[in-house]
Order: sequence, then structure tokens, then C-alpha cells
Amino acid sequence: MDTESTYSGYSYYSGRSRGSHRHGERSRDRHKSRSKDSRSEKSVTINTPPAEPLLGDTAVRGEQVQDDNWGETTTAVTGTSEHSLSQEDIVRITKDLEDSVGLDCRRYFTRTLAIILGLLVFLTPLAFLVLPHILWPDKLQSCGTACEGLFISVAFKLLILLLAVWALFFRPARAGLPRVYVFRALLAVLVLLFVISYWLFYGVRILDSQDENYQGIVQYAVSLVDALLFIHYLAIVLLELRQLQPCYSVCVTRSTDGETRHYNLGQLSIQRAALAIIEHYYCDFPVHNPALLSASKSRAAKHLAGLKVYNVDGPGNNAAAGIAHSQSRAMIAAAARRRDTSHNELYYEEAEHERRVRKRRARLVVAVEEAFTHIKRMQEEEQKKAPGDVMDPREAAQAIFPSMARALQKYLRTTKQQHCHSMESIQQHLAFCITNNMTPKAFLESYLTPGPTVQYSRDFWRARQWTLISEASVTNGLKDGTIFLLKCVDFSLVVTSKKIPYIQMSEEYIDPKSHKFVLRLQSETSV
Repeated sequence: MDTESTYSGYSYYSGRSRGSHRHGERSRDRHKSRSKDSRSEKSVTINTPPAEPLLGDTAVRGEQVQDDNWGETTTAVTGTSEHSLSQEDIVRITKDLEDSVGLDCRRYFTRTLAIILGLLVFLTPLAFLVLPHILWPDKLQSCGTACEGLFISVAFKLLILLLAVWALFFRPARAGLPRVYVFRALLAVLVLLFVISYWLFYGVRILDSQDENYQGIVQYAVSLVDALLFIHYLAIVLLELRQLQPCYSVCVTRSTDGETRHYNLGQLSIQRAALAIIEHYYCDFPVHNPALLSASKSRAAKHLAGLKVYNVDGPGNNAAAGIAHSQSRAMIAAAARRRDTSHNELYYEEAEHERRVRKRRARLVVAVEEAFTHIKRMQEEEQKKAPGDVMDPREAAQAIFPSMARALQKYLRTTKQQHCHSMESIQQHLAFCITNNMTPKAFLESYLTPGPTVQYSRDFWRARQWTLISEASVTNGLKDGTIFLLKCVDFSLVVTSKKIPYIQMSEEYIDPKSHKFVLRLQSETSV
């Protein structure tokens, strides 16, 4: 509602009595305070919903409040904090802590069970050989040459099995999966049943009867080690070789900007396929930049910001629902009238943005080339100095960084990459380029072309928890048409699988003689 019309209405009815005049003054003061509050609320930032990332929200707010030249005259920004913790945030943080503690406990519990099972497997053949010497040493027959040769066989087979189990099962964990790996659990149960059955047979046929044939006992232990080696070969086939042949083509699409990649996967479960996709995502997808996604939102807000709705009839004639309905209809109608000219505004905005990016990129390239030229001059001067006066790459990077800092800062803010690169990381990259004698183009490649997520600092991508959302059980294998979601804090990866079709190839034989031809020349030649 317009404030001036309200004032005039109150001045018309306030001349009747002093009480009404006082009432008009109080209402006028109230309206003035409201107008002041409305003017002050323009500088207050509205918090985004809880689904929005805190880091991206901070970057967007910094881009809207500060201009591109903030680093030239300002050294620090102080003030009250705009962030607050709601009850939902506290519950979410508590849940994340509980999930992390649960995952750690489950990981250590699984590793403890694996170590116990491994000790049982490796100590069982040795126990088969040692127990007869402890329980009935006088009744045992002497061990001949063949028996002693079996000792060497058992020793080397156990060593090979130890190295093979260490290489296959005791590798660093890449991730924590929501469910148990089915094939690994089946192999563990198979090994446990196998060892228990050998112990039962050993207790009934050898311990109870106190068998005197020690060579037969040694051969029994050798057969156990051979069987364990075959089980390890089965584990290699199920865990490593089975998934090598591509069977499915998966399409991975990022929900925010539509970035898409395609990968070929083998026969994997849904959770193992999700793990492979996340590993590919960190290496193949460009870094997620939420600041670039705010352009359309700010453009829509700017279009709606210029629309004002006036209530001509006064505040007491219409109900609040009717006023809200009429205001929404007026806003929609005004937005529809502006729809015809919105594409022109979008075109000129994008053209202006591209022009600014090219301009600041050219300034950045020139500044970096001049800085590297200065480094070469410094290196030539340092060669003439004493060995103790030579600057290390870190000092050289700090010496030339101020000459390019302004141009680099403006370019990063124009391309909305300022939250991806800190001053410390830029100086470390500059020192790395100086140490390895790299060119200015090699230094600028990390900033001119956005790289994959894994190239940035660990705080930006490593501390992420993914949530797997699937209608089917995550332990089921991939099928044709399987769809699942990998949800992160600020975006999701939509995964769709398609089975690679069966390819039928045929051979067509071409007779080599069919390509032969005869070239006939005229017998008469010119003289």
C-alpha cells in the first residue's frame, strides 16, 4: 500500500476531534517506523532453505554485497554475523555425528572380525602339525624324507597365502557402504565353514584316536592349505575379474546444471556402482559452482523488484485474502507483459558478461606474463649473488604475487570462482610453477579453465557425505533401466543404467583377385 495515500486519508478524518488527531499522529508515527523498517530491511539477507549449502550461500551473498574492487582499499570486513543455528540445523548436525560414529564403529568391527578370521585360518594348519607332538609324542611314527619335504611345502604355501590375502583383503577402505558386500560376506562364511569342518574331522579322526601316522597328519594339513589357496582364487574371480567386462552404460546427470557424463560398468551391485560413479565424478565432472546458478534467480528477482502494487480503496474495505489474491494476479500479469522483452535483456546481459570476462582475462594474462618476466630477471640477478642470498621459490612467489593479485582477484570474482581459490592456495601453486620452471600459460590454466573437483582443496570436496536413494535394494545388481539417486548437500546425481546391446558381427570375404586390373598402353610412342 502506498504510504502517502494512507497519510492523506488519516489527515482528512483527523480534524473532527483532538483524540482522533492524536490517533492520527500515533498512526503516522507507526507508519513512519514501518517505512524506516522497510528501508532498513533492504540490507538484510534472507537465509536460504536448509537444503542450500552454507558455503555456496556465503559466496553468493559476498558477490551481491561487495563489488569487484573490494580488495583494493579494504583489508577486513567486520560486523554482526548473519548466520544462526535453528533447531533443524542442530538436529541435522547431531544426526551427522551419530552416523559418522556408527560408520566408524561398523568399520572397526568388520576389520576386527576379518583379523580374527585370518588368524584362525593361518593358525589352523600349524595347530594340526603341533598338537600331536604335544598330546601324544611317544606314539608318533618318525617323519621321513617325504614328510620333511611336506613341511617346506606347507611353509611356502602359507607364505604365498599370507601375501595374497594381504594384497586382496587388507587394502585401505575407499568408502563406507550402506550395506554389506555380499560376495565378501559369502566368502567369509565359506572359509569359516570350511575351517570348522576341517577341525571337526581332525578332532574325531585324529585327536580321539591319537593317530600314529604323522605323515598322514602332515598331508591333511597340506590339503587344508591347498583348499584355502583355491578359495582365494575364487575370491579373485568374484571380487575382481567378474566386474571387468562392461555390461551396462550408465548416464550420470548433475541436478543443478545438467552436466552429464557416460560410463561403462560391469556386473556390480547398486551400491558398488554408486561408489564407482562417485569416484569418476570427482575426477571427470567440473567443480560445482553454486554462484553461477544464482544468475537466473537474481534476474527474476530484479524483474519482480520493480513491480509495485497500490491499494486505492484503503486498508479497511477488502479482506486480507482478497488483497493478497489481487496483488498476486497483478504481479503475474505484469510479469507476463515483460516476458516479451526478457530475452533481449538476457542477450545483452550475457554479451556484457562475456565482454567483461574477455577484458579481465586479457588483463590477467598480461599481468602474469609481466610477473614471470620479472622472475626471470630476478633469477639472472640471483645467479650473480652469493649462495646464501638466493631466494627460495616460496619467497619469490610472495614477492611477485602482489603484482598480479588485483587482476587475478577481479577475474575470479567476475567468473564467480573466488570461493574455490584462496590466497594461500594461489601462492602455493605459483611457488610450484616457479620451482618446476613452468610458463605463465601453465600457471593460468588452473584459473582460466575450471578443473575437476579433486584438484581443489580437500575442505571443498572431501568432507562430503553422499546418500544413496534407490527403489530396489542396494545389494541387487544393476539391470536395464535401473534408476537411483546420489544425493549430496547442495545437489544430486541422477543415474540411469542401460544394458549394452548384444553385437552380432558377420564376415564378408573379398576375393583379392577382384581388385586386379590390366593397364594397356599404346604401342606407338611419340619421338
